[in-house]
Amino acid sequence: MYVHFLMLVAGALLVYAAVLSAHAMRHRFGPVHFYALMGGLAAIVSWVSDAGVQLNMGWVTFNIGSTIFYTALMLGVFVIYAFEGPRITQALIFAVSSVLVVMPVTALLLHGQNNLLGHAPLAFIPMPDWRINLASVTTTLLDLVFLCVVWEFLGTPALRIKLHVRTFLTLLGVMWIDVVLFTTGAFWGSPAFSGIMAGSLLSRFMITLLAFPMLYAYIHQQSRRPDVNMANRPILAILRQMADISEELSQAQQEIARRKTAEEALQQALSDVKTLRGFIPICAGCKKVRDDKGYWEQIESYVRRHSEAQFSHGLCPDCIKTYYPLLHPHHPAPTPPATPSPDEINRESAM
Repeated sequence: MYVHFLMLVAGALLVYAAVLSAHAMRHRFGPVHFYALMGGLAAIVSWVSDAGVQLNMGWVTFNIGSTIFYTALMLGVFVIYAFEGPRITQALIFAVSSVLVVMPVTALLLHGQNNLLGHAPLAFIPMPDWRINLASVTTTLLDLVFLCVVWEFLGTPALRIKLHVRTFLTLLGVMWIDVVLFTTGAFWGSPAFSGIMAGSLLSRFMITLLAFPMLYAYIHQQSRRPDVNMANRPILAILRQMADISEELSQAQQEIARRKTAEEALQQALSDVKTLRGFIPICAGCKKVRDDKGYWEQIESYVRRHSEAQFSHGLCPDCIKTYYPLLHPHHPAPTPPATPSPDEINRESAM
């Protein structure tokens, strides 16, 4: 029994070291291998939990899925949030949760296909328990958000909590909240509920004592690097970032709609407008315009053919004076001719 326990401890330490080492190599090789490891751990958590792999030590039961692999997921999210910030942590949380959803669905589809083909049951693929899987996914989301909130709360400058105490309390807190939420969701109403709760709380305390030194040493070492920034953020930074992303998406959609409307209006305006450009030869005498083929035509015809403009004829004030002087409002009335006198008539007759 103790040999199995030592093997469990050695396996846990190996997996935890793998997670922290993969994160440490992000500066040299990029983060892809780290995220691949986290996705693989999430799949293993689902598979091992459905398989019910356990180790009994007296009245304490160590569930291998939660003891080793789920704790490793916690450590991965822990260091990602501490060093990379809320936005990347959100992506990791949703990725882990998605894998936890996809794994039981895939197992159910494989079992259904196997039954339709009339084959023997797939013993190596555990049949999912929907209550346990639903509790697992829900608890995972709440756990990881709780981890981020508690880490920021304990890092408040007014509390003046040392880094090692902050790290231990955050890890233990998320371990115990996971036990309470998961055990309540998965086993509430079961005769073994109280025993599972007590044993899980004790086993998580023991695994926290095991994982804490590695986690603290890693955080302490990384925080001293000149290219790493472990900033203090608002307590609800992880939730605010989610709200900010939703608001940014909404604003982006509205901006796209506005730009699309403006582009359609511009296209409509361009289709309605024709512009005359360049030099246009015009006669200095009759004002006819010469087109590109050498023909002379009235300027009205030329403009009408090369644009959407239409002419409405009228007369300017100067032309009214010239062509219709009697119609001009300021033109003086004509003076009637004077009647000649009798002397002028006789004189004109004598002449």
